[in-house]
Amino acid sequence: MRLELPDIGLGTSGMTGDECVESVRTALETGFRHVDTAQMYDNEPAVGAGIRLADVDRDDVVLASKVHPDNLAYEDAKRTAKESLVRLGVDELDMLYVHWPTSGYDAEETLRAMDELYEEGVMRNLCASNFTPELLDEALDLLDAGIAAHQVECHPLLPQDELRAYALEHGHTLVGYCPLGQGKIFDQPELQEVAHRHSTSPAAVCVAWAVEKEGLVPIPKASSEEHLEANWEATTLDLSEEDMATIDGIETERRLVDPDAAAWNQ
Repeated sequence: MRLELPDIGLGTSGMTGDECVESVRTALETGFRHVDTAQMYDNEPAVGAGIRLADVDRDDVVLASKVHPDNLAYEDAKRTAKESLVRLGVDELDMLYVHWPTSGYDAEETLRAMDELYEEGVMRNLCASNFTPELLDEALDLLDAGIAAHQVECHPLLPQDELRAYALEHGHTLVGYCPLGQGKIFDQPELQEVAHRHSTSPAAVCVAWAVEKEGLVPIPKASSEEHLEANWEATTLDLSEEDMATIDGIETERRLVDPDAAAWNQ
């Protein structure tokens, strides 16, 4: 059964310290209920603090983290996943991802560790990030727990149609990072055209486009209250079939995250 996630989540890459604490707290009090972090981001303590400070019940928050690419050996994955719980100040994660299946990834060993962590109750849902369809096939053959979500870069210039179709076929959710294209795609004429029709911003159009896509959940990063509220409100922007066709007709493809750069902060 597909993991049911809120329409939008909060990405926290690149945020640390008090900025991260306040972003998480403000996001939750704005209405967000899905917070995404990673060992790689070096901000798990701040994310945990933000959740505790927010006037929101912890049980209502979907909390996700990811095992660092350097920690994918069997023993390292088991140890560091439990260390993530300590840093976050929680008893379990709602979602735990294999972050990047790079040179440290051995499917049998890494996924055996993830299956055991699932059985031990470290996470409620086992997830993958930055996998190819071929790697997903292999993982699904090896895992007992299955895959609840797959996280990849996804925005109007990188719509990930193949991976979204794969997710729908195999019953998991596609979670999209960089849904605003790091602001580098806002000058795309089609996005500006749709934004003009609705008297809104290209950023809002990007969020609304992702929310409209079946099986896709965007996790934009934002730190200021203004941007958090704008992203939250964008989930209610009603794009027409014409709007969606305009955006889906973009022929330019642009990837912002190097798929070979395992140390990239998303």
